[in-house]
Amino acid sequence: MTQLYLASGSPRRKELLAQTGVIFERIAAPIDETPLPNENPRDYVIRMAVEKAESGWRHLLQMGLALKPVLASDTSVVLGDEILGKPLDAADATAMLKKLSGSTHEVLTSLALRTEGGVETMLNVSRVTFAALTDAQIAAYVASGEPMDKAGAYGIQGVGGLFVAHLDGSYTGVMGLPLYETAQLLAKQGLGFMAA
Repeated sequence: MTQLYLASGSPRRKELLAQTGVIFERIAAPIDETPLPNENPRDYVIRMAVEKAESGWRHLLQMGLALKPVLASDTSVVLGDEILGKPLDAADATAMLKKLSGSTHEVLTSLALRTEGGVETMLNVSRVTFAALTDAQIAAYVASGEPMDKAGAYGIQGVGGLFVAHLDGSYTGVMGLPLYETAQLLAKQGLGFMAA
């Protein structure tokens, strides 16, 4: 029996959430992901997760489904004050990777758990240092297609992991669902392995 709804289409988040031991179903939670004018990256990533969770909750109400907790997450790659979202095309992915090359950036992953009692949020912050990349390495990576659906134009769990010289933080957070924080939120609801 379903214990939780995951408001995400991400295969990585689905795979990670399965590790918590909770029985879940995925639901769609379409939202407008446009940043507000002068919005701080941390505020933005938290707002995105909350809006996804609320969208998922509205879906349950509209469809007459059982009201179970709705978990949502959002990940942003931040270099300085610039949010690097999913690339628009190959040229955008190339530009992002050139910016990340040889530098340290933050990966912000927020969680929002919507229940009948309201919404609880958590934020995971990781610092990732990229090796200096050649234009040929960037071009080959972009040509692989891997960067196209990922914030910051790379996936740490794929070929993009070869570029990571140092990680200070959560590997699963950089992937898109920080397992420690997720388990803590779920345990408060009596769900998952950490609730035992």
